[in-house]
Amino acid sequence: MFLSLLIPGPKNPKGNLDVSMQPLIQELKQLWEVGANTYDISVKQNFNLRAAVLWTISDFPAFGMLSGWATAGKKACPYCMEKTKAFWLKHGGKVTWFDCHRQFLPPDHTFRNSKTAFCKNKVEKGSPPHIMSGEELWECVKELPKATDGPDALKQLKKESKGWFKQSCLWELPYWKCLLVRNNLDVMHIEKNFFDQILHTIMDVKKHTSDTPSARNDIAMYCKRPELHLQLDDKGKEIMPKAPFCLDKAQRKVLCEWVRELRFPDGYASNLSRCVDLQACKLHGMKSHDCHVFMERLLPVALRELLPVHVWNAITEISQFFRDLCCYTIKVTEMERLERNIAEILCKLEKIFPPGFFNSMEHLPVHLPFEAKVGGPVQYRWMYPFER
Repeated sequence: MFLSLLIPGPKNPKGNLDVSMQPLIQELKQLWEVGANTYDISVKQNFNLRAAVLWTISDFPAFGMLSGWATAGKKACPYCMEKTKAFWLKHGGKVTWFDCHRQFLPPDHTFRNSKTAFCKNKVEKGSPPHIMSGEELWECVKELPKATDGPDALKQLKKESKGWFKQSCLWELPYWKCLLVRNNLDVMHIEKNFFDQILHTIMDVKKHTSDTPSARNDIAMYCKRPELHLQLDDKGKEIMPKAPFCLDKAQRKVLCEWVRELRFPDGYASNLSRCVDLQACKLHGMKSHDCHVFMERLLPVALRELLPVHVWNAITEISQFFRDLCCYTIKVTEMERLERNIAEILCKLEKIFPPGFFNSMEHLPVHLPFEAKVGGPVQYRWMYPFER
């Protein structure tokens, strides 16, 4: 049974979400410790009903409100936490998760020793961060102030930027620290954001692409890809050499015309032709489910004859990863296979795209197979039932 929580009002509740949840928490504690007298129609008698929260389902900003862990900045990942290797891009002016995934590879993987394909002259010898249990997390938060203690109690904690900015009211539930998955990473939004980042960069959409002059300067600073460095033309103006992952205008037009002519069975997908702008040669206004269908089914076909083989292979592999992850029936062995493969897939993408391409949404897929292995199929743990 889904228990939906709506907080009315013109403003985002942010950390004060816990204040609105206090009546709910009290009822949940009562349902766990005391129970409620309930009538069972099948046997025509009363029984004592007890209930528990299995996990929370939310988008990533709400993940922070519910968990008490800040989902922005260098420590945005709730699994890597303080052991993240994210860093600030000097020219891009934002946090990047570039070259944060070699540590998840097997110790003898060739990518670990590469000094040219990733960050300059950097060899990766580290191991992936330890995934903390509920007991370990409770030790981290048990001394933290709560939102119900008032704003003054939380101000100093926010200034320290330690990642935790409050103790979530969900820790009041006696079974919360015993759960294997408490707050789910939402596959729906992660997949959509990942797809948007790929499509906007490949289609070179202004204000949305990750391939900008600032990104090329970051490539020159952090990577060994001289063929992508900014160059000067005859007039002394800086120009960007064409990147292998970007389509030219003629290729973009071919892709847009192909999408415009697509037809799907009733109920499979929406009419994608409404998202095509032939004049600007771009796709726009795609909803979450449109991105879901395009990412898992259409992307490899659409780009097969438009991109170099090594770029197409990497994009096809991330497409297949999400397709396997979102299966209605899954096996533990399959999720363990995805857990091994996703780090290598992300590393292949790191060898192709600029550092500015990799924000927290491009990092979180590395943890999705673990959650699926523990929590089961994603259709019980994503936002589609609430947002579609």
